[in-house]
Amino acid sequence: MKSTLLALISLLFVSCLSDNEASKPVDYTVQNEKEIVDYIAKNKLTATKTDSGLYYVVNEAGTGAQPTASSNVTVAYKGFFTNGSVFDESKAEGISFGLNQVIKGWTEGIPYFKEGGNGVLLIPAHLGYGSNGSGPIPGGSVLIFDVKLIKVN
Repeated sequence: MKSTLLALISLLFVSCLSDNEASKPVDYTVQNEKEIVDYIAKNKLTATKTDSGLYYVVNEAGTGAQPTASSNVTVAYKGFFTNGSVFDESKAEGISFGLNQVIKGWTEGIPYFKEGGNGVLLIPAHLGYGSNGSGPIPGGSVLIFDVKLIKVN
């Protein structure tokens, strides 16, 4: 009886450990950094890295208003993975949204452009959808966006 009870308690303890391990977010920082650096080299980009780990490329700075992290903006974009596979794309006229309502990589990255500016945001998972993912985006994914800031609303 004691050995059966001990076995059940041990099994319960082990299953609780397994549940905790499964719910912990995975840290993709090192993997994402390598993936981004390799992508930059392969595509001969001149990118700037921020303290948060975001990389950005300004192709045209733009000449209009410059947004802040809380601005409402209209942006045309194409989102894809480092393998070139597109997961989302706006229409040419763009979409409008508050920069405080989107992934951290956009909140931080879009203010590097002025109205009329365009470039690339290379976003590690911790500034995107993390280790969980969202829709067609798997957890841990590096996200690349070609962006054009059409307007600060």
